[in-house]
Amino acid sequence: MSFLRSVAVLVGGTALGHGITAAALPLLSRLYSPADFSLLAVFSSLAAILSVAACLRFDIAIPLPQDDREAMDLLTMSLLSALLVSLGLLAFVLLAPHWIVTQLKLPALQPYLWLLPIAVLLASVYSALQMWFVRQKAFSLIARSRVIQSAASSAVQVGSGVWTHSPAGLLIGHMLNTGVACIVLSLKLFSGTQYRAMVQGTTLQSLKGTWQSHARFPKYSTWEALCNSAAIQLPVILIASLAAPAEAGHLMLATYVMQAPMALIGGAVGQVYLSHAAHEHQQGQLHTFTAKLLHGMVKTGVGPLLAVGITAPMAFGLIFGTEWTRAGALVAWMTPWFIVQFLATPVSMALHITGHQRAAFFLQVANLGIRVLSVWAVAHFAARWMSETYALSGLVVYSAYLFLVLRFTRVDARSVSRIIRDNMPLLGLYILAAVVAVLVLRMIQSA
Repeated sequence: MSFLRSVAVLVGGTALGHGITAAALPLLSRLYSPADFSLLAVFSSLAAILSVAACLRFDIAIPLPQDDREAMDLLTMSLLSALLVSLGLLAFVLLAPHWIVTQLKLPALQPYLWLLPIAVLLASVYSALQMWFVRQKAFSLIARSRVIQSAASSAVQVGSGVWTHSPAGLLIGHMLNTGVACIVLSLKLFSGTQYRAMVQGTTLQSLKGTWQSHARFPKYSTWEALCNSAAIQLPVILIASLAAPAEAGHLMLATYVMQAPMALIGGAVGQVYLSHAAHEHQQGQLHTFTAKLLHGMVKTGVGPLLAVGITAPMAFGLIFGTEWTRAGALVAWMTPWFIVQFLATPVSMALHITGHQRAAFFLQVANLGIRVLSVWAVAHFAARWMSETYALSGLVVYSAYLFLVLRFTRVDARSVSRIIRDNMPLLGLYILAAVVAVLVLRMIQSA
């Protein structure tokens, strides 16, 4: 399957999945309060921090080996690691639930803590299975799984909100987002004769050899991923604990809206980039491949992000209800950060492909320090600006990440300037359309 066709298949599935989620959001914002979304924000942040490293990052190595036998060993180690980490987390949650919610200053989370190990297991298993099918270039299967998971998650969240008005529905629906997709991918994997043949060849000796040859992933990439995820999620937890009770809920809705274009295009492009980049690097063409991809990313995704950022402060109150206007203001602050993240994330695996795991690790340590410390410091003298500080710190660290990717892939300044110049007219049209939309919304609001 060609690069463009692969992207189109994934974008199509992701678009339909996010269309379902987008249709549900105006309902969810009226069925659940910002405080309920704040609880979901903390739960999903904890799950994200833990699940990203539960496979010891063997999952991201699955597409890289030339031999399927070695890739299957990586999948096996990913699944075993995820299971062991989740069991350890379950023991901790059962033994110290009161201590956990006391540290988080969120007693309302205690009845739902037992869901956390399940969420971590499902998310990490899904990551490993997804990477296996990225290796197989089974992008249509991944696309179908995304549609199914979005439909199941939204149905549970809306249904629970109508029936019980309990935040449990938000949490369980979030968990099912990966859980249902795990079932879809697992059924396909376990039904394959290729899988059964390779599993029979898995031995402790082969697993040991694969571990040794990919030791840099648990050694460096695990900590890098933890730092990256913690840098994004820990400030959300701090905001939920130290700011107004509903602030993290506003931040989460704003993030949902901003991540839609990113997930629609960026996630799909990133997975296809990973499936092709190792070969391009071996051919000495990674710089050209990366520059061409970034050109397409600017052309297709930056304009919509700019438009959303300009219109959100006026549109959120009309779409989601008047109590969510704060979330619209946060979208405007987050737009520069998400534009840079949108460009950097799909090509971030280039650091691993080019063998710069140590650089990626130290960058993520700096990322964690900058983002958490800046939000923590602001909390002590200007707590109302914690979310804005979080957005600005994101712009700083992702700009640094994009710079490093460009440097290590050898994309030169001339290529970057060409990308910007070629796309300026289109971006100008998006900005003009957004300004017109704001004027129309003001007329509707004043009528």
